[in-house]
Amino acid sequence: MRLADFILRDMEPILKAWDAFAAIQLPAAEHLDRRALRDHAREILQAVARDISRAQSREEQALKSKGQAPVAMSAPDTAAETHALLRAQSGFDINQLAAEYRALRASVLRLWRDACAGEVTDLDDAIRFDEAIDQALCESIAFFSEEVDQGRNLFLGMLGHDMRNPLNAIQMTAAYLGCLNAGEEVSVAAKRLINSGARMKALLDDLTDFNRTKLGLGIPVTRDRVDLGELFSNDVDQMQTVHPFRRIEFMVTGDVHGAWDGNRLRQVLANLITNAVRYGSNDTAIQVALRGEPTQVVLEVRNQGTVIDAETLDRMFDPLRRGDQTGSEEAAEGLGLGLYISREIARAHGGSIDSTSDASGTVFNVRVPR
Repeated sequence: MRLADFILRDMEPILKAWDAFAAIQLPAAEHLDRRALRDHAREILQAVARDISRAQSREEQALKSKGQAPVAMSAPDTAAETHALLRAQSGFDINQLAAEYRALRASVLRLWRDACAGEVTDLDDAIRFDEAIDQALCESIAFFSEEVDQGRNLFLGMLGHDMRNPLNAIQMTAAYLGCLNAGEEVSVAAKRLINSGARMKALLDDLTDFNRTKLGLGIPVTRDRVDLGELFSNDVDQMQTVHPFRRIEFMVTGDVHGAWDGNRLRQVLANLITNAVRYGSNDTAIQVALRGEPTQVVLEVRNQGTVIDAETLDRMFDPLRRGDQTGSEEAAEGLGLGLYISREIARAHGGSIDSTSDASGTVFNVRVPR
């Protein structure tokens, strides 16, 4: 018996085997009825049977083996994609989703063999069945991952939003305590709260910006006429105060006026200087240069330290990555989002950021059009 005919003829026994396996995927399946457990299994099997029955070229076979079978432009979501969406919403994890297909593959082939009294003569049917199941699995995993990512991003967005009010209350209370002149102990405690609150706010801002990029919203910028020389000079002074044991040199050349989001570019500067402080050599100066060119302004931050290899440089702006901590307590702070967010801010201005590293030092260059 051909496998496609067997699937359509013995659909109910196959679905019962699917139900039995799905029901043991706990705790996700604990409260699902038979209809929910079965979900789109019938449609998936019908699609597999149709696929096995039609003629297929070697090129189509190769694409399907990689989960890249073409989909008609006007086609709605496949049964496998909708199944993955509902499984994600029901609380299944990706391992349980993949296990369903693994069990389906095994049970169909076993039942087909038994129905043929162990005499399966058409090996091509089994190969085509495996390819069709692999295609359905690829479609399911892609949709499942997208749904999980979307849920995580929405959760992070709500978390970032809901944390702002209590954090603002903590910072305002700490500032009030610092103004009371209630003694050195209270002042020291208030200062510690203020500093900790500022670090928490920086982490929260990074998390919010990262979440916006993952939701496809990008980094918002509000342009205004800005003198970057004056703006950055004040920030460098503040960073020098925060890091009194590191010398930070600042130099401006050319016209550095233009239409940018000053606060966002200050964020880039702070990220790059913080990065240089964390990973640069302690006994050399951090050099910050701002240079005005005819069509753009270039910010350069240079520090001495261990040469960064080419592979690490390529991954430098990936999110949630941090450099070699080298035992530094300060390097352990942060989420590894600073350089990623700096790149997104530069892109939001129509600009770019890159880095180089050799024996003369590690340099980050930020270019933004006027």
